[in-house]
This record gives sequence, C-alpha cells and structure tokens, in this order.
Amino acid sequence: MIYYKTREEIDLIRESSLLVSKTLAEIAKLIQPGITSLALDKVAEEYIRDNGGVPAFKGYNGFPNSLCISPNEQVVHGIPNHTPFVEGDIISVDCGVLKNGFYGDSAYTFAVGSVSPEIQKLLTVTKASLYRGIEMAVVGKRLHDISFEIQHYCESLGYSVVRELVGHGIGRKLHEAPEVPNFGKRGSGVKIQEGLVIAIEPMINMGVKGVKHGKDGWTITTADKKPSAHFEHTIAITRERTEILSSFQEIEEVLEKRNQLVV
Repeated sequence: MIYYKTREEIDLIRESSLLVSKTLAEIAKLIQPGITSLALDKVAEEYIRDNGGVPAFKGYNGFPNSLCISPNEQVVHGIPNHTPFVEGDIISVDCGVLKNGFYGDSAYTFAVGSVSPEIQKLLTVTKASLYRGIEMAVVGKRLHDISFEIQHYCESLGYSVVRELVGHGIGRKLHEAPEVPNFGKRGSGVKIQEGLVIAIEPMINMGVKGVKHGKDGWTITTADKKPSAHFEHTIAITRERTEILSSFQEIEEVLEKRNQLVV
C-alpha cells in the first residue's frame, strides 16, 4: 500500500535527505587514491550523528556499516573495508539517514582521480538518466513512465539496466511501496499522485545487465566484471511541481574544486 505524504512530512523527508547530501559532500572532500572505504564510512557516521541523524543503513537487516560503498564492477551494497582506492577507480557511495522519524536516501558515483573517457561517459549517462526519469515523475503520469525513460535513454547509448534492483518509496520506513524499476513499459504502473515520495536510483552497467550476489550476502557485482554506475535522488511529487529533496549541489561544489565533476 502506498502512503502519500503531507506537506509537513515532505519537509521532514527533505531535512533527512539534505543531511544525506551534506554527508556525501563530506565524503567527496576525502576521495583520493590511498583512502579506504572504511575510513570514509567512519567520517560519514560521525557527521550524521553530529548533525542529529542516525545512519539508516547501519544494522538494517544486519548491514554492518553506515555507507554502501561499491567500487568499479560492484553495483551496490558494497561493504566498507580496508582496501585502498587507486587512481582510475569509480565508487558508488549510497547513504541513508533517519532524522525526526523520516528517512532520506541518495547516492553518487565518484571518480578516484582521473578515469578513462569510457568510464566518464558511463557516469555522465547514468546521472543524466536519473534526471530524465525525474522529469517523468509528475501528477497524472504512470510510474513506469519513469522506468521507461531511464531504460530507453541508457540502452539507446549501449548500456545495460540492472533488473534485480529497483528504487522505492520512502518515508517513515527506508523502503516503502511502490517499487520503482529502471526498466518498464511506458504508460504502465500506478498513476502518479500528489504526495508520492520515492527514491529513483538508476544502476547502469557498461556491459551486460546480469549481476551476481556476493558470498557476504550483500555485495552485488556485474556478471561480466565490467563497471557499473549508480546515482540516486529522493523526490516528492506535489500538485505544483516535482521537488528533488536530496541535492548534488554540495557534492559538485567540492568536485568542481577538485576538477572531478561529472557533467
């Protein structure tokens, strides 16, 4: 059952989502060759707690950390560890926060130093597909109009869309109805109504769409070991407009200073 949010609830979800965004911006300051995902995770947890939030992922179904950090061929749900990043890596950093009874959720894929033009294009296309999907998230359209737009755009450029993992509703729970796939038939799915709050999160592979599940019970990896990118925003659909509750602005201000911005 879909729970539609009030204006007051949307504002609280925005507060949580912006804390996620600011946390990712703190992480962006530190990403460079030699740093470990575990070091990033420690900084994120401290920042979230210092700002009145609780890490949403830590302890969620047994997940051991505050961030999901997934390098290169890892699609999502990577567990932070002591392995240093190296020049040319890409890393998806997914963060969730619980604050004032409501969740926020967002993800950004970062380049570690310089990456190849092929990898840069994967990041650019994946991020662009997120915004194209958001443009479809308006009152009166169908949920899978979002899905179709993401799929059509990415596949038209030669990329693959992960099928096993989807976006989701969000609010008092981290994962609520409805599921928001990144693939689908235009004009299908539930009708989008005022008060819908969802996390849209394209997971796009350079190679095949298939994935493998890791022995740790969490890590999802591309079947062909080719790179994958992941971007996510929490959004709210209101009568007047679609509102992006999370933000990449703080992240990209950091990256601009470091000449690593995905355009």
